[in-house]
Amino acid sequence: MDEGSRILNQRPIAVTVIACLYLITGAVSTAYHLSQFKAQQALAYDGLWAALVGLLALLAGVYLFRAANWARWLAVVWIAFHVILSAFHSFPQLVFHSLLCAAFAYFLFRPRANEFFNAAG
Repeated sequence: MDEGSRILNQRPIAVTVIACLYLITGAVSTAYHLSQFKAQQALAYDGLWAALVGLLALLAGVYLFRAANWARWLAVVWIAFHVILSAFHSFPQLVFHSLLCAAFAYFLFRPRANEFFNAAG
C-alpha cells in the first residue's frame, strides 16, 4: 500500500472522537436504564425504550469505528432525535443538542470523512 492510499484510509480524528462519545453514551445510558428495569412493569416502563435508544448509540459508535456509512447516518438521526426530545424540555438542552447535532453532522460529512467512509465501502 502506498503512502497516499494509507493516509486516505486513516480514520479522521473527529470520527474517532464522535465514535468514542457514542460508545460511552450508549454504554452508560443502556446500563443505567436496564438497571432501573423491573420485569413486572415492562409494558409501562419507558426506561426500556430509553435502553434501546442507548443501544442504538452503542451500535453507531461501534460501526463508526468500522467505517460503516450507515452508522454515520444513524449517529446523526440519533442526535437529531434528541434535539426533538429537547424541544419538550428546557431551552438550554435544546440549544446544547442542536449545537451537538450540527457539529456531528459537519464532522461526519466533511470531504475527509466522506473519503474515509467511501473507501471502506
